[in-house]
Amino acid sequence: MTTTREQPWLIRTYSGHSSAAASNALYRTNLARGQTGLSVAFDLPTQTGYDSDHVLARGEVGKVGVPVCHIGDMRTLFEGIPLERMNTSMTINATAAWLLALYIAVAEEQGAPRAALQGTTQNDIIKEYLSRGTYIFPPQPSMRLISDTIGFSVAQVPKWNPMNVCSYHLQEAGATPVQELSFALATAIAVLDTVKASGQVPDSQFPQVVGRISFFVNAGIRFVTEICKMRAFTELWDEITKERYGVADEKLRRFRYGVQVNSLGLTEQQPENNVYRILLEMLAVTLSKSARARSVQLPAWNEALGLPRPWDQQWSLRCQQILAFETDLLEYPDLFDGSPVVEAKVEALKAEARAEIARIEAMGGAIAAVESSYMKSRLVESNSKRLGEIESGAMTVVGVNRFTETAESPLAASGAGAILVVDDKVEAEQVERLKAWRSARDSAAVAKALASLRAAAAEGRNVMEPSIACAHAGVTTGEWGATLREVFGEYRAPTGVGRSASTATGDLAPVRERVEAVSAELGRRIKFLVGKPGLDGHSNGAEQIAVRARDAGMEVVYEGIRSTPAQIVNAALEEGVHVVGLSILSGSHVALVTDTMERMRAAGLGDVPVVVGGIIPPEDEATLRAAGVARVYTPKDYRLDQIMADIVELVAAPAQAA
Repeated sequence: MTTTREQPWLIRTYSGHSSAAASNALYRTNLARGQTGLSVAFDLPTQTGYDSDHVLARGEVGKVGVPVCHIGDMRTLFEGIPLERMNTSMTINATAAWLLALYIAVAEEQGAPRAALQGTTQNDIIKEYLSRGTYIFPPQPSMRLISDTIGFSVAQVPKWNPMNVCSYHLQEAGATPVQELSFALATAIAVLDTVKASGQVPDSQFPQVVGRISFFVNAGIRFVTEICKMRAFTELWDEITKERYGVADEKLRRFRYGVQVNSLGLTEQQPENNVYRILLEMLAVTLSKSARARSVQLPAWNEALGLPRPWDQQWSLRCQQILAFETDLLEYPDLFDGSPVVEAKVEALKAEARAEIARIEAMGGAIAAVESSYMKSRLVESNSKRLGEIESGAMTVVGVNRFTETAESPLAASGAGAILVVDDKVEAEQVERLKAWRSARDSAAVAKALASLRAAAAEGRNVMEPSIACAHAGVTTGEWGATLREVFGEYRAPTGVGRSASTATGDLAPVRERVEAVSAELGRRIKFLVGKPGLDGHSNGAEQIAVRARDAGMEVVYEGIRSTPAQIVNAALEEGVHVVGLSILSGSHVALVTDTMERMRAAGLGDVPVVVGGIIPPEDEATLRAAGVARVYTPKDYRLDQIMADIVELVAAPAQAA
């Protein structure tokens, strides 16, 4: 029996690149094409609290998002877009308080009252330690910043979601559905407990805090399981908020979530198949009315190849619009109520998730489980198991390990125009604008604002109002980040590689034998340095390479994310490694690898082979090889055992020649 047709979810595309002006043009185009909310992607320097001219920002400016160094960039980003009438999601975590301050400052310049602003800051630092890697500060100060934004928003920006618990990257890191449920809910518990303990919010207003916590999830290809997972999320959140926090109002206990469907499963091989994957994954979060997403953003079909073009984003947008406006989905009540299959699966997921949450609670909560590397190690193990199943064929991936025969795709144009390429001059232009901004502002006002921020951070006061004052004064992202680094210090999260259990299959035995033979020829064990240069925090690939190399019998040096080329070369020199592997997924591979190769030669390490992995277009692969790189691996190279065998032979060649 049909009901009144519902309004569709917020329709977004996750976007931002090159510069604030280019991103503004893209936003206005997408809004004109029927997008109903913005989802802002920031570049890695902005996410990690650096200005565009910092040494770690080299090659990263504007690559995976828009650079925002100060209020001038934020003004340009939203020029012609009335923030009072916009719903803006900002994927920002370590610097969430600062980007929210800049957003509020620009809204105030537009004349918009704070109380009218609607949107979300992701602000989930725990998943950054576990998966995405754009953290800055240690866990306790980071939780303090989250608490400050929540306390401030409840009082000043009541329609804003100041914290968006993000299980999306957990699935990208290999999480099982139970791990997604339990790790995300444990994170929410840790945040709510921190806010409650801070005393910033009166007990009478605490239900409002609960009501403003939202979630950002991932939907994978096993869409029946994903439907059940989302129903389990909904029921468990209602249970936790009612029983643990005493929230009586059912509306404030609702599980409100946005979704980006799974990019992990998108394939470089036969990329046209990704269209079907994206559609099925979207159905997982829209079919069940009681667990339907509040906002949806879809990746583009060619994201395993590189940055999507505006047309590719439009194609994903049209997929949502066809489901929302052409089908009858929104005319019916929940299609799965009363299904014994769905109810049994939901109950099983809930039972396992409760047990895992209890395990984390017994450790002292989510922060303790981060610091001990418990959660990270479990994710590394789960991802190893998933990759092993793909390699063995136990898990089918169409076009990758089955049904690989194909005609050439007319969609996958080669050469220029196939993907969006950010021009190298974008970084130079952004740095020049930044220098001009610094020279034109009132330096005394900047110094005063930063002193107030430093004092608030050191004295335990809420940092949001001082941050907004910094925004108006012209403080830069790097200056805000450096000031809080002085007070809070920096943090290096556990990699989880050392504690993860081996999931190696029998296919690794020949590689192990070869490692032993070559190590005997060398007179010591093969030593492999895995490095993550630049600011790219997507460490899943590097972790899996490190784990498989360890399981193959190599000695592995892996210190985690965010190293400069100079630090990587210095480590290679000090450790006396036989091979260096660089993992880069942010699009900055040419600049960072070229720099590393030049430094390797200058340090007398020109004979040490360097291999590179990442999302690397064919034309860039040729550039890297010309620079001296021995091997380039992309997502199509999914057989890790073969990569290990390849690396061993690279080491063996000079050993045998000697």
